[in-house]
Amino acid sequence: MRLSNLGEFGLIDRLSKVCLCSNSVVKGIGDDAAVVQGSGKKKMLFTTDMLLEDVHFTHKMPGFLIGKKALACNISDIAAMGGIPKYAVISLGISGKEDSHMIEEIYRGISAMAKKFKVDVVGGDTVSAHKLIINIALTGEVLSREIVYRNGAKVGDKIFVTGQLGNSFKSGHHLTFTPRLAESQFLVKKYHPHSMIDISDGLVSDLGHILEQSKVGACLYEDQIPLRKGARVGDAFKDGEDFELLFTVSAEKARYLRKVKKFPMYEIGEILPLESGYFLQDDNSRREKLSALTGYRHF
Repeated sequence: MRLSNLGEFGLIDRLSKVCLCSNSVVKGIGDDAAVVQGSGKKKMLFTTDMLLEDVHFTHKMPGFLIGKKALACNISDIAAMGGIPKYAVISLGISGKEDSHMIEEIYRGISAMAKKFKVDVVGGDTVSAHKLIINIALTGEVLSREIVYRNGAKVGDKIFVTGQLGNSFKSGHHLTFTPRLAESQFLVKKYHPHSMIDISDGLVSDLGHILEQSKVGACLYEDQIPLRKGARVGDAFKDGEDFELLFTVSAEKARYLRKVKKFPMYEIGEILPLESGYFLQDDNSRREKLSALTGYRHF
């Protein structure tokens, strides 16, 4: 089967069946980060993200912002698990045509993000490539009682997002976003989300991962989805690169969360029984069926 027919997540599903893990692995392929046994009351987190020229950035964009984004994507994954980032290694694919200043600026951007979030960059690798590739692997740690997976959404949960969505690439947000680590720590310590994910491929697709793994349905309220300037609801659904946290909490916790002033928290929907399906409801109560296949796909 051609990969274009199998799809990105179909391939990931097949590969997950090939990669067997020992008992020390708490959670392997299929979440924002892998979870392995740690020491004491903590678990270790592992994640990695690859950025490719002309897909995630262009050569005309500032190297400093590209570097910040490269590490910020990984920190966002750790935040989505309720954890704290710790150590990073960086691998670069370089054509040799790049200006050395560009590469230095990328590392300055990585270093600035690392300093802000107290991440230690401890190594990496370089190889020859036709286009610029930046891959960062990041470890983190999380208290066992605070870890959040994608598969914990419950019927009756309210769906929240931490910021505006859509038009990320056109607006430049994808280069300047701040990983929602502070929001994540606030949530896991006070509101105990049942499920959480960061939005990288679009609202509908990433919520779809929660629904699939939790075996539930959902209703999104069209008039409550926060949109970035210039964005439409369809952009929020499929653009991706927002890096906001999407999470579910019990109806009881939601009552208190609605009053929070410390961070933006937007209630955008509700978790329903699986048989209810996945749909968008407008302000006239008209419903439109949604597909988890909506969103960015690499192939």
